[in-house]
Amino acid sequence: MDLAAEVFRLLADATRIRIILALREGERSVNELAEAVGKSPTTVSQHLAKLRWGRVVATRQDGTRVFYSLRDEHVRELVAQAVFQAEHALEETPAHHRAGVSMRPGQDAPASCPASTGDDTPEGKA
Repeated sequence: MDLAAEVFRLLADATRIRIILALREGERSVNELAEAVGKSPTTVSQHLAKLRWGRVVATRQDGTRVFYSLRDEHVRELVAQAVFQAEHALEETPAHHRAGVSMRPGQDAPASCPASTGDDTPEGKA
C-alpha cells in the first residue's frame, strides 16, 4: 500500500502528468519532452528523475542521448482515468464523451466509463 500511495504522490504534479501524457505514444528525449510540456529541459529532467525513481518511466541510451518511455500501460491508464474524472467534475458531458476520445492510443472512449455505456448500476457509478 505504501508503494501505491507513493505512485499517487509522484503523479500529484501537473508537469509530471503532462510528461506521462507526452510519453503515451512512445519514447522521447528530454528536449522533446520539454518542448511538449512547455518547460525547460532542466525542469523536465528533474521530474523525470523522480518518475524514474518511482519506476514509472524507463530509459534507453543511444550514444549521448537518453530516451524515456513509460514502463508499462498501468500508469497510462491511471493518468487517463484521472483526466477523465477531472473532466466529469468540470462538465456534465465531458469532452471525452462528446468526441469519443480515449487517452489510450487507437481506442474510442473507454467502455469502463458509465456515462459512455449508459450503465446506471451502482457498480457503474462507483
